[in-house]
Amino acid sequence: MSDSHEAWHPSAAYLYVLHLDGPALAWEYLRRHPDYCRDWWCHHRRPTSAAALRWGLLGLENPDLDARDAHPAWCPEPAGVVQFHPDLTPTPGAVPFDLWRMAGHKHLFHDGQHLALTTWAPGCWWHFALAPTLGHGMPCVHAVHDGDPEPPPVAGDLAAWSCSQARPSRAVLLELHTLQALDGTLAGATLREVAEALCGPAAVAADWHADSALRARVRRMAQRGTVLMRGGYRRLLQHVPIAQGRLHRPAKRP
Repeated sequence: MSDSHEAWHPSAAYLYVLHLDGPALAWEYLRRHPDYCRDWWCHHRRPTSAAALRWGLLGLENPDLDARDAHPAWCPEPAGVVQFHPDLTPTPGAVPFDLWRMAGHKHLFHDGQHLALTTWAPGCWWHFALAPTLGHGMPCVHAVHDGDPEPPPVAGDLAAWSCSQARPSRAVLLELHTLQALDGTLAGATLREVAEALCGPAAVAADWHADSALRARVRRMAQRGTVLMRGGYRRLLQHVPIAQGRLHRPAKRP
């Protein structure tokens, strides 16, 4: 990660964050952890399982790669991963597995346990795990772990599913601003400098004092980014919601 002012100051450099899912966001927070970066440079030439498992990974991934290019192998597997297996009792209308009929940009790699497939279409990610015995044209079935979200509509025509683009939600915008605030604090910027990058100098000049809402919001954002970087990213892998603007640990009440 670069520490230069130019690297974190332009908000446009973070627009790709609007299209990331939970596992991709988890990687964005983890790759900013100074200790993870140190582990990468110390162990990536001679990788050890202990160094990777410390971070919830099967292997260390280059922290210089953002979520558009990196493909970390998480351990345990993130929630929502769709598993494809050969259909042992196929019916006459069984759907054959055909990688090339699946929509979206594809990345296929071996994560150390099985073939992993990630597909991306505008505004939508899907993660798949392919059984070693599954081959092209074989009748297949899919499964998702209990408690995970509904599987994507791939049981029928594998090319049929698509994703519609919508305006970014407040939660998605929060992640963009949190990552920018985190990069600013890691680069040594003050909270006021972070606020000027997020909201503009005019807004900060008009509403920046000890008790201002703007100052409190930027401070919470920087704290939230630190919590997510230092372990909170694991919750993003399991679709556990992170409270907006606050630390994720619930406050104790009498």
